[in-house]
Amino acid sequence: MTYCLGIKVKEGLLAIADTRITSGTDTTVKKKITIEQKDGFSLFIMTSGLRSTRDKAIVYFNELLETTEYNKLYKAVNAFGEQVKRVVKEDKESLEKAGFNFDLHTIIGGQLKDDEEHKLFLLYPEGNWVELGQGAPFIIIGNSGHGKPILNRTLTEDSSLRLALKVGFLSFDSTRVSSNNVDFPIDVAIYKKDSFNIVQQRYEKKDLENISGQWAEELKAALEHVTEDWMNLAFDKLT
Repeated sequence: MTYCLGIKVKEGLLAIADTRITSGTDTTVKKKITIEQKDGFSLFIMTSGLRSTRDKAIVYFNELLETTEYNKLYKAVNAFGEQVKRVVKEDKESLEKAGFNFDLHTIIGGQLKDDEEHKLFLLYPEGNWVELGQGAPFIIIGNSGHGKPILNRTLTEDSSLRLALKVGFLSFDSTRVSSNNVDFPIDVAIYKKDSFNIVQQRYEKKDLENISGQWAEELKAALEHVTEDWMNLAFDKLT
């Protein structure tokens, strides 16, 4: 399974991806964020689904970038979608015969030279997409259930990139402790609006285990401060 999170705030974009690849009983570590940068061109791609289909679509897309210029991000997203559909035509039938689903979901974020601002897209396996808009500052693909509550409660488009990274890590950590198929290390990509420069950082478990522990203690302390008067309606019935 996979955990990939894309966040868009006014200040910029944040991407977080785990690196665990599971094949049967074997697990390996592989990067799930692809970054492409040049003058007036910065984008990142994250995927969930079969690794083989992801790698093939990325290779096809990279070949396109060698000969084709894109001035707006949606055009690059369309181009990647076409490569996903190309892989569908080539591999879907044989994959399904072998018992695999073609379930490649993709998050693409960035800014190209003629984009007025940074943008974030969710691309579906069928090659169609939606753009992240106001009121929905994040997208998760892969194992999405456990990490959403803290994002829904705390994150807005006015949040800083620093807060986005803090909340984003805690979202990942909630997923990690609730699922055995998402784990460290995690890769982080940060893009500041109009900079055309994506920076990357990899965090190992040892780098953030103190933050995970601190958060667990903070949750316990917060729970102790939640009023209990409302519980009397139920517990009084026991006497």
